[in-house]
Amino acid sequence: MIRELAHIVVKPGAQAGFEAAVHEALALFKRVKGCRHVELHHGIEKPEEYLLVVHWETLEDHVEGFRKSPAFQEWRGMVGGFFAQAPDVVHANVVIE
Repeated sequence: MIRELAHIVVKPGAQAGFEAAVHEALALFKRVKGCRHVELHHGIEKPEEYLLVVHWETLEDHVEGFRKSPAFQEWRGMVGGFFAQAPDVVHANVVIE
């Protein structure tokens, strides 16, 4: 299992709309092979910042399966307008839990 960690900065005042769009988009993730869990964390010190954590079975499930699917285009259409800048995305293995 790997984690996709996406640092997302939204436009000032766009938090409620972004959160609603992510909530609606959860169904997209659940349809994709290998997606096990999605979490959205909201920054306290910097309220325009979020961390989206997606649990994938494999890196390929995210990079090949989701990113190259129509679901990814739907996702970007739903949330992309809220972004203040392009998200910074990394992948990680859990070493201590």
